[in-house]
Amino acid sequence: HYYLDVMCRGFYTNTCLAKQEQLGGKLIIDEGDEEILRKGTVDFIGFSYYFSSIVSYQRDGSINAKGRNPYLELTDWRWHIDPLGLRVALNELYDRYQIPLFVVENGLGSKDSLEDGKINDYYRINYLRSHLRELSKAINEDGIEVLGYTSWGCIDLISASTGEMKKRYGFVYVDMDENGQGSLKRIPKKSFYWYKEVIASNGRTL
Repeated sequence: HYYLDVMCRGFYTNTCLAKQEQLGGKLIIDEGDEEILRKGTVDFIGFSYYFSSIVSYQRDGSINAKGRNPYLELTDWRWHIDPLGLRVALNELYDRYQIPLFVVENGLGSKDSLEDGKINDYYRINYLRSHLRELSKAINEDGIEVLGYTSWGCIDLISASTGEMKKRYGFVYVDMDENGQGSLKRIPKKSFYWYKEVIASNGRTL
């Protein structure tokens, strides 16, 4: 909220100023800065959503955000699969700021296997389908204004979070291994054809 409060409301809230003081910072504001900040608020919020986290306080007062939620499945990289969390995030942001939202990233990183020239990634379809259903509920049942949704990503590429090629997100498989070896051939996955129908039907076909 620290960043969004400033960008959406056009001023530093008490919480923002208190946090700066705790960190020993001093905000330098020149004449005219506050007016510029007020006039420069954003028209919508774009955000990425992949998973939810369990947060707990430790005995020493620190915070642990790597707890295991026993009610959720995990990805190959042990990220919680929590489509309901997307709906919760949409509701929280919209209730707080009352401006349109845009889901700019959402997807599943997994170890895809090429078998007989095909990639049957039903697990990716299930992940995206469940998240899109919750997005639809947020729009149609909760009344949230959502400008759009884009998945991550269209084609396999090196994962920015881990630097691995084997952590694949795309609808299109790229024949390349961890050492940069391979034909670089592009092969549409099962999810490619499924998502093509999702786009063509504007989300009615899931």
